[in-house]
This record gives sequence, C-alpha cells and structure tokens, in this order.
Amino acid sequence: MKYVHTNIVSKDWSALAEFYMKVFKCVPVPPVRNQSGDWLDTCLGIPNAHIQGVHLRLPGGGDNGPTLEIYSYGKMEDNLPSLPNRKGYGHIAFEVEDVAQVLSKVLLHGGSKQGEISGKFIEGVGYITLIYAKDPEGNIIELQNWNRDYEKHI
Repeated sequence: MKYVHTNIVSKDWSALAEFYMKVFKCVPVPPVRNQSGDWLDTCLGIPNAHIQGVHLRLPGGGDNGPTLEIYSYGKMEDNLPSLPNRKGYGHIAFEVEDVAQVLSKVLLHGGSKQGEISGKFIEGVGYITLIYAKDPEGNIIELQNWNRDYEKHI
C-alpha cells in the first residue's frame, strides 16, 4: 500500500498550482489533466463531469513521492469557508526551515494568515514553531518547524 495524492478542488486550478509551485517548490508532474467521459461519471457519481488540472510533486518525497492534485470541475458547488475545527479534511502541513519567511511568501503570493506564529515544547519530541495560514482559495496550510535539539539548548 502507498499514499499517492491529496486533491484540492479549485476555482482556478492553474493559479492555485502556481501558488504551490512558487511558495512550496512543488513540481508539476505531466501531463496536465483534461478528463471527461462515462468512466469519470461512473467513478465520481456525477453525470457529465469534466475536470482539468495538474498533479504537483510535494517536496521531500523524492521522485515517486505523493502529489497534490489540483483540479477544477466544469460545474462546481460552493462550500463554507475553511476553519481549523470544521469536520472533514482540515489542512495540509509543510515542515519548513523558517516559518516567518515562508509565511511572508504565502502572503506575497495571495495567501493569508489564519492565526499567529506560536511555539510549544513537546516532551520527548522538541520545540515546534507553527502557524496556520490559507492559500489564495482559503485552504488551510500549517507551516511548522521542529527544533529537535531544544533540550540541549535550555
């Protein structure tokens, strides 16, 4: 068994993919998808479905690591704004070298903050610095950095 991808349904798959490539250095995995047909209708349980989008290789997983699949549908349904405590998938997380620096890139490329940068020592693990942010379409992203040698420095 192998984990392969997480999907984000986007109002503008191309713009959202560009955000993840610029901010998190995700890499496109060709081809760009443009799919429809009976097989897709059957799989999704949605008549006359049409999807377009791309897979982006996530950083840290190597050449065969999981992807972030960003698709737009020909017909889309609205949803409630994302919140950390809303039922369903909550967020994706990236471990980064510098939380504040990556947060600035998120903001520069159209994202926003959900909270403020915070930190906590977790016994047996280390010190985590983190913040919840949102991509330009409101999907929640956790930015985190672990100092696993924290006990050695106190």
